[in-house]
Amino acid sequence: MRAELEREYEEFVRGRLARLHRTAYLLCGDAHRADDIVQATLTALYVNWKKASDINNIDGFAHRVLVRRYLDERRLPWSRVRLGDVPDRTTTSARPEQSIGDRDELMAALRGLPKGQRAVIVLRYFDDLSVEATAAALNCSAGNVKSQCSRGLAALREVLGGEQRIKMGGLA
Repeated sequence: MRAELEREYEEFVRGRLARLHRTAYLLCGDAHRADDIVQATLTALYVNWKKASDINNIDGFAHRVLVRRYLDERRLPWSRVRLGDVPDRTTTSARPEQSIGDRDELMAALRGLPKGQRAVIVLRYFDDLSVEATAAALNCSAGNVKSQCSRGLAALREVLGGEQRIKMGGLA
């Protein structure tokens, strides 16, 4: 029985690792912090895998754990310590029509959003979750997701200079 659970967990991780890392990176804007967040998420899932594997929407549950780990990490005072400028290399690639400058500008704009809006935007538009799945992942109402999404997109449009730039960045 234990071997079967471990095999299920390994399959889950193999199939979702890149997506979880991309989500964490888009939330925090740093590949190394994203690694830490994903590791903490996967550790929490492993410890509770027997219970978690019985949940109907395991992906929603994993996203909820990831967002909570991200929020917890932001509250810790040591997470604000900078060790120097390390070049940020991530597996998240730009779209062919999107230049590095556009991607950097989009990342800066995402970092400027309040954490709730950022989480909703990342889950809805970068992870392609539905309103309901996003609400489940964030443990909030669908109405809250819609309003946070609307406010976040409006703020991004203001910072990035209009709807055309938002579409170019992959949103809306």
